[in-house]
Amino acid sequence: MGPRNREFELGGVNHIALVCRDMARTVAFYRDVMGMPLTKTLDIPGGGQHFFFDIGNGDSLAFFWFAHAPEAQPGVSAAAAMPGTGDIVSAHGSMNHLSFNVPLERFEEYHRTLAAKGVDVSRIVDHDDSPSTIAKELHPGVFIRSFYFQGPDGELLEFAAWTRALNEADVNVDPVDATGTRVPLVTDQAVTGQAVTDQALTGEAVTGARR
Repeated sequence: MGPRNREFELGGVNHIALVCRDMARTVAFYRDVMGMPLTKTLDIPGGGQHFFFDIGNGDSLAFFWFAHAPEAQPGVSAAAAMPGTGDIVSAHGSMNHLSFNVPLERFEEYHRTLAAKGVDVSRIVDHDDSPSTIAKELHPGVFIRSFYFQGPDGELLEFAAWTRALNEADVNVDPVDATGTRVPLVTDQAVTGQAVTDQALTGEAVTGARR
């Protein structure tokens, strides 16, 4: 069994909500091209709309339409380009890209299918632990396969397939703070150990108070 959430019983993503410029165009892409069932449609106060699409596993992708929403700002609200074709930086708090999990055995088939539907898809990218994080060819060290494309409003989308189960050895990079300085990573095991220690100390304190 892998790491688990000790605080909340989460069952994955309920829905992710994006903002579109044209809801009819959004339906045409996500339902008619991507094949996602449209499961809920709402007119909301203020003249807006809120539509939901089924993306499998009980999860949903939702879109708002607002009459007076600001125009899209590539490179700010979302990545300006697909990986491998340009800058993928986006602003703090933005949704850089949305990745859909697909079966490994159908991954390359799906790449061909979207291209045949007229979608501009990136080349297949195999991710590994090399300095570039991109493998020159498929090998046992590749942990996920990806390709990218964009939705009607420039939202960056991805189809991804895991090639193996992740393990403790995959958590080996210290995070950086706002200045780019690395901060030693506290492992889940250390956090669990500290929680056990805290619980023991609390128990001792309670026992001592009762004496």
